[in-house]
Amino acid sequence: MTYDLVGIGNPVYDLISTPKITTSQRVLSGCSTNACLAAKRLGMRDVMLVGNVGVDFAQRFVREVGQYGIKAINTSTSSKTTGFSLKYDEHGDRTLRVIANGGKIPLGGVWQDISNTRYLLLGPVLYEIDTVEVAQLAPTARGAVFLDPQGLLRKLDRNGEVEHFCDREEFRKLVATVDFVKPNELEARVITGSGDYVESAKQLVQWGARIAIVTLAEKGSIACDQRRCLRIPAYKTTAIDPTGAGDVYAGAFLAEYSRNKDLAASCLYASAAASVMVESVGPDFPVTDELVRRRVRLIESELEVL
Repeated sequence: MTYDLVGIGNPVYDLISTPKITTSQRVLSGCSTNACLAAKRLGMRDVMLVGNVGVDFAQRFVREVGQYGIKAINTSTSSKTTGFSLKYDEHGDRTLRVIANGGKIPLGGVWQDISNTRYLLLGPVLYEIDTVEVAQLAPTARGAVFLDPQGLLRKLDRNGEVEHFCDREEFRKLVATVDFVKPNELEARVITGSGDYVESAKQLVQWGARIAIVTLAEKGSIACDQRRCLRIPAYKTTAIDPTGAGDVYAGAFLAEYSRNKDLAASCLYASAAASVMVESVGPDFPVTDELVRRRVRLIESELEVL
């Protein structure tokens, strides 16, 4: 079967605390999970998620993703499901602590079943994908490969809190094998060493990505291809929980890009979709194509060609 989208990365069950909400139990999240949820709701028909879910959350996970119409392949040999404790302060800065780690995804073992997809999204959360293996396999994918690098840039300090790092030479080789790469502002600095996000996006294109996007939270995003760079506005809203906004951006971008292959239109659509995600908590974020397009019409005049 040919899928519209296959997301690879461990699903997580998180505890979240913001100045506006605190969850009483762990909620389903994760880069590839949120991206697949968004893409499915926004028009991608056949969507599959590949990752590790331990026995502690296996039944709940099958029930939750099943109700959204997403097929899942659980490659876990672990008793634990990945999870984080996320605490946001009043400035939006967060502390990320690991609750559990679901372990490595045996990518080679499932590659034959998933590589025949239109879009392949790599969305690790805690180095569960081997970068050398991905760099070898990605060029053999039938469709386009989208990399959200967040989980490849994390390591744990002795207190179990997440720190960021980058083996720049290894990462550069990986970027050369993918079509799209989307770090956030912190990740872009870690990857390229530059605080100029336009220059960071240009650098990633020079390394070999066809399109590079740097998301900047409430400041919007920067998108570059080999011809131009764009400044994408954000839809102004009140954030209840910013967790997963970049993940939804990725899924929404691919849903729209699969329809029109237009960088500007797809980034506007993704930006508008991300604004819906931050207004709620967990996997039930109420994103619809109609709502997203309504918000796009309100921000599209602010798009800048740089």
